[in-house]
Amino acid sequence: MTFLIILLSLACLILLISYFRVNAFLAFLLVSIGAGLALGIPLTGIVSSVEKGIGGIMGSLTLILVLGAMLGKLVAESGAADRIAAVMVRIFGEKYMRWGLTVTGFIVGIPLFYGVGFVLLVPLIFSIVYKYKLPAVYIGLPMLAALSVTHGFIPPHPSPVALVTLFHADMGLTLIYGLLIAVPAIILGGPIFSRTLKGIQGAPSAIFQPGETSQEELPGTLNSFITALFPVFALILFTILPYTVAPDSPALPYIHFLGNPSIVMILSLLLASYSLALSRGKKMGWLMKVYEEAVKDIAMILLIIAGSGIFKQVMEDSGVSVQIAESLQQLSVHPLVLAWVITAVIRGCVGSATVAALTAGGVLLPLVTNSGVDPNLMVLAIGAGSLMFSHVNDSGFWLFKEYFGISIRDTFRSWSVMEAIVSVVGLAGVWALHLII
Repeated sequence: MTFLIILLSLACLILLISYFRVNAFLAFLLVSIGAGLALGIPLTGIVSSVEKGIGGIMGSLTLILVLGAMLGKLVAESGAADRIAAVMVRIFGEKYMRWGLTVTGFIVGIPLFYGVGFVLLVPLIFSIVYKYKLPAVYIGLPMLAALSVTHGFIPPHPSPVALVTLFHADMGLTLIYGLLIAVPAIILGGPIFSRTLKGIQGAPSAIFQPGETSQEELPGTLNSFITALFPVFALILFTILPYTVAPDSPALPYIHFLGNPSIVMILSLLLASYSLALSRGKKMGWLMKVYEEAVKDIAMILLIIAGSGIFKQVMEDSGVSVQIAESLQQLSVHPLVLAWVITAVIRGCVGSATVAALTAGGVLLPLVTNSGVDPNLMVLAIGAGSLMFSHVNDSGFWLFKEYFGISIRDTFRSWSVMEAIVSVVGLAGVWALHLII
């Protein structure tokens, strides 16, 4: 009965948004309340789930998304995006641009959380899209595939690290196996699959639409790259630094503070405000107008992501994810395949890859202990499963749809299929390693 309620809730969500054209945030709100009532959450608990769901997902994302939009808007309006796009095309050539972006996404995706990486790299994608009049999905999906795969498979991302600890796996081996699996998953789900998506024509977000700037007024190439990529390098630096100092070093709290993504974005925006605007003669009024427009552009995106957080929280508070995992545990299949199935089903129901992975890990712990299966491969099987079934209850689905300005149907056809490809290829890679090791 529980599973039927979830399926009906998801069906209602899709119908309200796609057929009845209800605003996605309102649809999430209504369906989440209805699902909570049907799943037996007390009336006062439903209100709590709504508030906790919004706070839980937006608490970590609001500053990053807002500041990232401001930075991206300034990079576009100042002409820095034009400079970056020209250099990227000169290095890789238009023919191999998708491969260049894929490599960039992979390198950046290893140390950065998915949401942070998305916000930082999307301006780079659109700078190329606008300058060379290329299809946004065709160009952008390979980079985002790389970000997604590293999020699911590669430490130091939260799920792999937590599962390595839970299963007493080896962090180094998990990283090596994860890299071996990640490469083919990215290639198949990114550059190769995206070749089928040239026909998708969207209306990309206006946030990163370049301003009217003459060649003489463009910022310098070095200035453009340093300013746009400062947050990426800063986050990588502050991820590495804690491992270079003693655990009791007085510098450690300062490193953790400065390495917080929100603080990095604040510092990045201050740098960009000076290097791309104030130092080049732009007035403070012009700069604040750019930032104001950036916030207006992403207001609805923020609400939609908040709505997906409400639905996820209702699923968690009702205990649905644990019920599903425990019922699926009775299937008589190999533990690695079972781990993938359980995690994939939970992901499809609750929307969050991290929640799906950690829930599945807790349920599967006795199986890992008793079956003798390689714990490193179990971590990766769960990671692969957590990327499956990304749809309307996933905040990543909506980030992609809204930024790239495409329909729900085309988002399923591009984003959801890409996630399914990297998930299945990931499982195949885990199984291949299981046969070899």
